[in-house]
This record gives sequence, structure tokens and C-alpha cells, in this order.
Amino acid sequence: MSPTPTIYLRDVATTLTPNETQRNTLIVAGCYILIIGILWHVPYLNKIIYPFKLLTVGFHEMSHAIMGVLTCATVHSITLDPDEGGATMLSGGNPYLTLPAGYLGSSFIGAALIACGFDTDASKVACIILGVFFIFTLWWARRNLLTWVLILGLVGLILLCWFVAGSVALRYLVLFVGVMSCLYALWDIIDDTIARKENSSDASAFAKICGCCPSQVWGFIWLIQAFIFFAAGILVGLAAFKESAAQQKQDASHFLPAPGSHSAALAVSPNIFLVSCVALVLGAL
Repeated sequence: MSPTPTIYLRDVATTLTPNETQRNTLIVAGCYILIIGILWHVPYLNKIIYPFKLLTVGFHEMSHAIMGVLTCATVHSITLDPDEGGATMLSGGNPYLTLPAGYLGSSFIGAALIACGFDTDASKVACIILGVFFIFTLWWARRNLLTWVLILGLVGLILLCWFVAGSVALRYLVLFVGVMSCLYALWDIIDDTIARKENSSDASAFAKICGCCPSQVWGFIWLIQAFIFFAAGILVGLAAFKESAAQQKQDASHFLPAPGSHSAALAVSPNIFLVSCVALVLGAL
């Protein structure tokens, strides 16, 4: 006999109800949103989040490149510029997939990082997978010094946070990057497609090849999808990572522990590893 809808809804509500550790994570994420919103519009202070803005631009361009590879395109180069712009040079591939991949890919990556930011070991897995994609990005951007400086700086920050307080700092860094990526993707879609009528954006190029709707319509559709990704990242984090802070600390001491910790074992919960890998790989694609 199948469960009644009432029981099913009760199970869903129980799964998505945050425990104390998850509530603290949600509070920190909310503070991140507030802080990012303030720093975004305050002169001089906005330089604090400038490197993370460039990082999200890098996610945008990396998403173009990866989707291009998946659709048999040749990736010639990736470039970032100091004005928070970027470009990915492709030949071949499927433009119906590669053009929207930038906006949606960066928001999906952000959502995946938010989900992994609920758990310390998941954050470690996220950083390892991102490291693999960074290697490909550095190859495609091998002639762009700014991209090298940005990625190598982030790698250094990741390694630093990995060794602080049993990698708890790494979890909050991953959460911050995820929130920043989602917010920037949302703003990028609004600024490039909805707020401006005349522009040379991915959306305008997509509108030209489709020929059925203006770029503002596609921008609105992608904006809704980006909001869905943002919410999904939070829901996945609530559903998948129920461990308390104490349990996470214990688990983290057995999975790629920082030097000087009591354990050097490389064990990780299959559930954490699977969910983290799926979230990050799907996000990057």
C-alpha cells in the first residue's frame, strides 16, 4: 500500500527542517547576502569582493568552455579583464547549449557550492573537483595573466582555510563563494538582458539564432531558472547534510585532515562523496 500524501508531505517537511547546525549555516548565508549587497554598492569597500566577482565571471566563462567541449566545439581561449568582463572563444559546438551555459552554469555552480557549504567534507570534495576544472581553465586561459592570478590566489585561500579550525573555515569559504556566484549570476542576467534593451550579450546572440523572442524574454526565463538553482542548492544542503557540527568535525579529521591532526586516514562517507560529486559535476556542466 503506497503512503498517503499526508505522510509523504510530513516526511518531506521533516527532511527539510533544519537542525541547529543547518540553522547556523542559513544564518551565515543570510549574513553573506546582506554583506555582499552592502559592499556591492559602497565605493572603495566594493574592492573587497572584487576578486570574487572576477571568480564568478570565471565560472561563467568556464561553463561556456565545458559545454563547448561537450558539444564537440574547439575551445581556443578564455580571457578575463579587470572590468569584470570575460570572453570564451569557441569554434563549432551547439550554440543553443553553449550560449545559455554561461549564465546558467555559473548559477548552477553557485547552487552546488551552497549545498556543499552545509558540510565540511562535502566542501573538501567540492574544492577538489573545482581544482580539476581550474586546471582546464588555466590551460584555456594560459595567455591571460589575470585568470592565472585569480585562480592561483583562490587556490592559496582554499589551502589556508583547509588548515583552519579543522577545515571549518573552508566550509564557510565554499558557502560564501556559492552565495556570491548565485547573486552575481542573478545580477548579470538582469543587467545584461532585462535592464538593457540594446546590448551584445549572450542573450542577444541567443535571441538572434532563435529568432522567436527578444533577449529580454530569454533573460527572464534564465532568471527564473537561476532562482530555482539558488533555492535548490539550499534544499539539497538541508536534505543531504544533517550531521551536527561535532559530527562534521569528527568526520573531517578522517578525510584529508590538516597537518598535525590526530588522523591521517582518507575515509569519507559514501553519501557525502556521492552527493558532493554529483552536485559539483552537474553544476559545472
